[in-house]
Amino acid sequence: MSDPPHSPLPEQDRTVLRDLARRVAELAAQPEMTERLNRWKRHNALQPGRPMLMIWPEGSWRELLPPESLVCHTPETRDMEAALRRRIYAAEHFCDDMPVLADWPVAKAIRETGWGLEPQRTPSTEKHGAWKFKPVIHSAQDLKKLRVPQISHDEAASQAALQRNQDLFGDILDVKLTGRGGTGFSLMAQYTALRGLEEVMMDMVEQPEMLHEAMSFLENAHRSRIRQLEAMNLLGLNNRYAKVSSGGTGYTDELPSPGFDGQHVRLRDLWGWCESQEMAQVSPAMHAEFVMQYEGRLLEPFGLTGYGCCEDLTPKLDLVFEHIPHLRRVSISPWANVARCAEKIKRRCILSWKPQPAMLVGEFNTKAIRQHIREAIAAAQGCPMEMTLKDTHTCENKPERFDIWTRIAREEIERAS
Repeated sequence: MSDPPHSPLPEQDRTVLRDLARRVAELAAQPEMTERLNRWKRHNALQPGRPMLMIWPEGSWRELLPPESLVCHTPETRDMEAALRRRIYAAEHFCDDMPVLADWPVAKAIRETGWGLEPQRTPSTEKHGAWKFKPVIHSAQDLKKLRVPQISHDEAASQAALQRNQDLFGDILDVKLTGRGGTGFSLMAQYTALRGLEEVMMDMVEQPEMLHEAMSFLENAHRSRIRQLEAMNLLGLNNRYAKVSSGGTGYTDELPSPGFDGQHVRLRDLWGWCESQEMAQVSPAMHAEFVMQYEGRLLEPFGLTGYGCCEDLTPKLDLVFEHIPHLRRVSISPWANVARCAEKIKRRCILSWKPQPAMLVGEFNTKAIRQHIREAIAAAQGCPMEMTLKDTHTCENKPERFDIWTRIAREEIERAS
């Protein structure tokens, strides 16, 4: 079924969006943006260079650009406005290495049937509070209710969206229809949402066969999904996307892989990645047994891969290197031992460090921030390093903290170079 036709954009909103798009195009035309892109390509190729810096405000965007500051009137135009203003804000405030591109991707209208079961949660009584797991899988018998999603494409809706965006931005930005480029897998997050986190922890000891059955199903189901996308030409290159894995960018000349015809994107032309934050407190052996082996096979078709997010991989890196193919970046979380990780990583892949985001709340101690960054850079000497400030759910309505943090990080990077 096609999406219902869109109403014409309010003329006032159209004017606002086009003005913002022109500012994005101006920023993208600066020579510095081309140099940033080239630095990322060298970095992703593991060539020597200074640490790369990225700022992802994530939850803090609602404080940097509050919803009430938007001026457009419809949900569609407000979403567009927010996306453009974020690009501009980042370029004008953060002194990081993120290039601004004069592009405007339009996602293909890809549909998926469900998994047969949907997660249920007990919500928090507090705004932005934590929810509680409400399991829908209670026994191995319930695994039979799971289904492999089937992919379809509403081509008419895709073309209509493309035309609508070209009419709006086509003379200012590079408007292109794009396939599915964010190709990451969170098998354990998906399963714990259905089974419950405590239940999965117990299953590792009491019902390991059930857990292996579930992981095997998810591995095969996701393999079916990505193969469907590939066969239907619904994949999109992510070698220019701003975000791959849990840190860093996808800019690389190594993708697409040799043999790419310019039209049909294959899995080998893409970055792929996995993470298993739910396994943070699980032993290396159990992590490898119950999820990493499944993730490794799932990532085999991809050209380049990344692994990890907020889980501490310090004692698990040998297993990551063993199980994850084509590995190009590995996440070193705020709780990891940077020096020990650097000893293992050396120049075999990118050390993708996540500084402690909690330093943006409470007492804003610039001396502590500087020492935190300085120690990490020193510990990672000899490794291709990037640092990504993320998981910042609040800056306590003090946006200037991001500006100060990035200035300190830039000073420490230049000091160590």
